[in-house]
Amino acid sequence: MPQTTTPDSRSFPLRRQCPFAPPPEYDRLRAEEPVSKVRLPTGGTAWLVTRYEDVRTVLSSPAFSADGTRPGFPTLLPGQAQVLQRPPFIRMDPPQHSFYRRMLIQEFTLKRIKTMRPGIQATVNRLLDDLLAMTPPVDLVEAFALPVSSLVICQLLAVPYDDHEFFQSRSKVGVSGTSTAEQFAAALGELRAYMDGLITRKQHEPADDLLSKLVTEHLEPAGELRRDELLMMCLMLLNAGHETTANMISLGTVALLEHPDQLAALRDNPELLPDTIEELLRYLSIADLVTTRIAAEDTELSGMAIRAGEGVFALLAAADWDPAVFPEPERLDVHRGNRHHVAFGYGVHQCLGQNLARAELEIAFSTLFRRIPTLQVAVPVDDLPYKHGNLAYGIHELPVTW
Repeated sequence: MPQTTTPDSRSFPLRRQCPFAPPPEYDRLRAEEPVSKVRLPTGGTAWLVTRYEDVRTVLSSPAFSADGTRPGFPTLLPGQAQVLQRPPFIRMDPPQHSFYRRMLIQEFTLKRIKTMRPGIQATVNRLLDDLLAMTPPVDLVEAFALPVSSLVICQLLAVPYDDHEFFQSRSKVGVSGTSTAEQFAAALGELRAYMDGLITRKQHEPADDLLSKLVTEHLEPAGELRRDELLMMCLMLLNAGHETTANMISLGTVALLEHPDQLAALRDNPELLPDTIEELLRYLSIADLVTTRIAAEDTELSGMAIRAGEGVFALLAAADWDPAVFPEPERLDVHRGNRHHVAFGYGVHQCLGQNLARAELEIAFSTLFRRIPTLQVAVPVDDLPYKHGNLAYGIHELPVTW
């Protein structure tokens, strides 16, 4: 007979104690309570799922819905409930999710990303030229990690880069665990107004970019997209396109510097670069908290009864540190060669931009460590300001020297 549990006083989200490892509580939960209830900071309860196979089941089974409009859909931040009233397509189930995803998929194929690589490389080169002209210590987040990801997504959507500080500052409010509902609403309103103006500009002056394509081919009255739907789609791409990649660049830099043997192996054998990126994605799993679901029907997971309408968090970092799948998960190993991680999610909602993210990370890390071989973190790693409680884990500032 399926088991049930009652929530204890465990708070969630749980805090990472090591700069790279998931919260230590994940190990105990995976071993003793792989499907367990927890109290949410926004009220109510939800299930935490920590085993690799269970996480993949939640992310691929129709028994678990990504539909953010369902009553009781779990949220961690005060402003999330407002967004879910008009959710982005990542918070929809098929066929609605498929309808929107098909409009974008061609822009993120391996073939399309290959054409973008020279532009990404030129951007990285220029940013490192500027960085090396500065007097250390320099904040690598501000001078490199954020501009790389921001410039690329700005170019893709034809957002003027002069406006990047505007949308970065508003986006930070949306993913911060310290933002109030009022702050979230204000930031979201300003972003909507900005993107609405950009859409109008593209209606009058279309160019060769993704936003122009969406406007000319899909926006009403000629197409099938309502204006508010296009707005949410663009905001989602802007947010996802710079926040997570910037966090991976900064946190991945620290991880490699803290594991000099692994960095040396990469330097000795540049062909290890793709495997290094996959291992960093697994090891850091920065999007741990974004794969939220709600049970669409009564079901069972690892012997636990989950009722329709109950929220579920499929914890990506817990899955990617499951020793049953990744032996010695606490060890960063660029030779591991196991690419079955779930850092980009799993199933039909797997990250649309993963090919672009991989290209940015490969170019950023290979160029950074080649051009600055003496790069060092300028402060103790434990003293860095980590993004605890944010939807995407990372580092606020990373002072480096060389």
